[in-house]
Amino acid sequence: MTRTATAPRSLSPRAKEFLGFFSRYATIIGLVAMVVAFSLLSPRAFPTVNNFTNVLNQASLTMIIAAGLTLAVIVGELDLSIGFAASLHGVLVTGLIVSNKLPIPVAILIVLAAGALIGLINGLIVTKIRVNSVIATLGVGTILTGLSFAYSAGVPIVAGVPEAFLQLSLGRWLFGIPNNILIMVAVLGGLWLLVERTSLGQEIQAVGGNPAAARLAGIDVDRIKILGFVISGVCAALTGILLASRLGSGTTSAADSYLLTAFAAVFLGSATLRDGEFHVFGTLVGALIIAFGFNGLNIFGAPTYSQYVLQGAILIIAVGLSSLGRFIAES
Repeated sequence: MTRTATAPRSLSPRAKEFLGFFSRYATIIGLVAMVVAFSLLSPRAFPTVNNFTNVLNQASLTMIIAAGLTLAVIVGELDLSIGFAASLHGVLVTGLIVSNKLPIPVAILIVLAAGALIGLINGLIVTKIRVNSVIATLGVGTILTGLSFAYSAGVPIVAGVPEAFLQLSLGRWLFGIPNNILIMVAVLGGLWLLVERTSLGQEIQAVGGNPAAARLAGIDVDRIKILGFVISGVCAALTGILLASRLGSGTTSAADSYLLTAFAAVFLGSATLRDGEFHVFGTLVGALIIAFGFNGLNIFGAPTYSQYVLQGAILIIAVGLSSLGRFIAES
């Protein structure tokens, strides 16, 4: 990622200490303050187990796609294809089950493999052809939108979706917890362990921190970057599958809006606990802030446009906090 902080480096130690604390803990303080405020303003509707479960369930898909995006961003690239890819995967898995009569597990495996393939293509374009990741993934995402329309003719695939596929997202398993939450915990937990507790994770962070130094240290930078795109692609595919299961249909463009939400969560996460570094736990915190913010607005009957205003404001604030964190770390 390109470093964006340009402020003069003449901070006093006290100012640096205050700004450092603010940049690391502002998101967590904001999340706690938001939950407390909504609880006091709406004590019967907001602070309930059912509502918190609903928030986590609704946010689970955002967390999964954002967690995958986090890996791409950690290695120093951007993946703008994830929303379009998730939409295509939702249409594809529904079509394979309904039109091609494939067993549900087979259809899911095919779509997950397709997600990995799209991530591989993104990675190869960026690392081998040297196309900027913004341009490369935006171009691939646009192509995926075209493929989605070509496959479905722009018509949602609704009729004939089996109940077993719907239960993948709508069902509950361990202690009655919604499946989506359990899947989200497994994905985020697995990616956190990969990045924070394995030698491969150290290579991933090294490539994102300083690719030139990583290359001199013997790390195959291109391979690590491609891996980041592949993980991002698989998470986008899983999001599309779960969204199609939740909606009971394969709908073109259904997941496009996840792109902005995922980026907001990832950049908010980079301002959490660490000085401008991207990490999976931070992405979880960022996604929770967005989810509880939307939930509070809904409870208080705020108009729909306010959600877009909140999301855009969060993204701007997140990038600002992330830049501030990097500035503090470098000064």
